[in-house]
Amino acid sequence: MAAEVDIKKSDIPMSPVKKGHTTVWHLQKMKDEGKKISMVGTAYLDPVFTMMCEKAGVDLVRYTAPGENSEMRAQNIHWWTRMQKKMAPNICLNAVMQTQQYADKTIAVQEASRLLADGADCVMPMGVTNEVLKAMADNNIAVFGHVGCLSGWQTNNVGGYRRTGVTAEDAMKVFRKAYEYQENGMIGMTIEMTSRELTNAVAKHLRIPVVAVAAGGAADGSEMVIFDLFGFIPPQTMSQHAKTYANVIGSCIQGAATFDQEVKNGIYPPADNGWSMDEKELDKFMNLLEQNY
Repeated sequence: MAAEVDIKKSDIPMSPVKKGHTTVWHLQKMKDEGKKISMVGTAYLDPVFTMMCEKAGVDLVRYTAPGENSEMRAQNIHWWTRMQKKMAPNICLNAVMQTQQYADKTIAVQEASRLLADGADCVMPMGVTNEVLKAMADNNIAVFGHVGCLSGWQTNNVGGYRRTGVTAEDAMKVFRKAYEYQENGMIGMTIEMTSRELTNAVAKHLRIPVVAVAAGGAADGSEMVIFDLFGFIPPQTMSQHAKTYANVIGSCIQGAATFDQEVKNGIYPPADNGWSMDEKELDKFMNLLEQNY
């Protein structure tokens, strides 16, 4: 008979959630308490930049897996999510799903549940239908979605990436979509390219968190894409909403250029960046060289 092992109840982990990990529950609590939510879109530059955002105290990151096309991005999002979680275990992760991943209720539940199992805290199926959204919510999938201007090919029918809800009628369409999303189980959303009045009206009337991106209002928080946040885009081409908080590109180029010149001029490596053999061992080594070569 195998020996009994005395295991204390305190030794058994009761939850896979780490202490300090920001979840969708925390985002809702921030909304309820009137605290602003910070969100960053890392745009293929994660997981290193996701780690930086976590260290800086950012609440939520929206990310898309790299890939030459949408099929590759859909395939890569699962291992990419695991990499995010490995590098940044405590930040709230919002995984952007490709359209084919929520083509119907069954596919959406399967794909989203895999992403949550891989470490995502919520998913963003941009432009999801109410029917599919409800099926996801009914299966306990946290959907942090999106209203307002969509992205990529989804803007073709409105003439491209542009301001949304300019007229009163169009503004009501955005508002109704946001309200319907809430009523069908969405736990939070970003709102993009809308006026400050529409942005803040949606955030005020909805119970769930609403985060503004490229929008006029502050809502329950704001999102900035990494390209704008860290100065990847020249100032003269930046969008009206964008603000640069650090010139990462300039700093990196300057650092690489300085390294290049120091190598070519014999400055790097200096003596204190290396080490030398013990004198006795060095003498032996030099004698061996002379004897054999």
